[in-house]
Amino acid sequence: MKKYIVLIFVVLLVCQLFAGRYAGDFMVIGSGVKALSMGGAYTAVADEGTAIYWNASGIAQIRDNEAFAMRAFLYNGLAAYDNFSYVHALPNGVTIGANWTRLSIEDIPIYSEKHLVGTNIDQRSAYAELQLTAIPDGKFKSTDDLYQFAFAKHIHQDLDLGWFLFVLPIDYYLGINFKYIKRQMFDFSGDGTGFDVSFLFKTELGTLLDQDWMGIIATGINMQDIAGTNITWDTQSRHQDEILMNTKFGIAYTQPLKKYESDLTVSYDKDFVYDKIDHFGFEYDYKKKVQFRTGYYDGNFSAGVGLTFKRFDLGYAFVTNNLGNTNRVGLGFKL
Repeated sequence: MKKYIVLIFVVLLVCQLFAGRYAGDFMVIGSGVKALSMGGAYTAVADEGTAIYWNASGIAQIRDNEAFAMRAFLYNGLAAYDNFSYVHALPNGVTIGANWTRLSIEDIPIYSEKHLVGTNIDQRSAYAELQLTAIPDGKFKSTDDLYQFAFAKHIHQDLDLGWFLFVLPIDYYLGINFKYIKRQMFDFSGDGTGFDVSFLFKTELGTLLDQDWMGIIATGINMQDIAGTNITWDTQSRHQDEILMNTKFGIAYTQPLKKYESDLTVSYDKDFVYDKIDHFGFEYDYKKKVQFRTGYYDGNFSAGVGLTFKRFDLGYAFVTNNLGNTNRVGLGFKL
């Protein structure tokens, strides 16, 4: 059965070379653990290193240098998915960061067409010695790499609404993310560059509505591959694959539960590429030490847990998928 799955996966990969418009779909899998355990509803949350992928402006919320690493096996172990990110806080509300994501598939069988030369289907059906053995002539590895370099800036403003009203604190986060994509298949490789522009806005809903018990509301926008991104292959024809621009919109609300020393976050995202997918996320954070998360998107469910101990953040996510459920484990460290 695994061989059949591998063959189907190879066909899909090859089809990408010709269809072109789905060349960047390996990036849709998403980086990190927290975001995926919340169903990918992370554009307006974006509060740890993997935000470089989801909403680069969000890394300006991070004022400690931190590193994160993750490994997952996808589709019943067919593919490996690795992710590493590092963010570095600078003065004046500036944060820079880098993110590396790789999807790799090992031991993909190769079947040479030389066995078909000089015969036709009728002859191969009639004579057993001419029939294919189903033994592969070799194997190869396919890799897709995404390198991202982000810059983000935090701006705080106290908006004076007049003496009849109040002063509303607003936090603006602006970000830009440069990316380099490298794909390797058979003896061919392709690469391309692109960039994303992102924004995040946060304010105190309690101040806005004059209700002290209320929390913080945030809105995020991430415009991915805004100037167009193409993957150019080193084939004789210099074939190009197009990565479609996607706009991710998100909104999140965090409600403090002071009685329980906890915070409750509810989030929603929408992707505007393809079929406009909706994402829903939920997190319960107890004393900034233990987090319980769940999410839903496009018929898939997710759940996860996070543990914070001193400078370490350990995260786990379980994500359902038609091709096979996935377990993700990640470790973050504040330097």
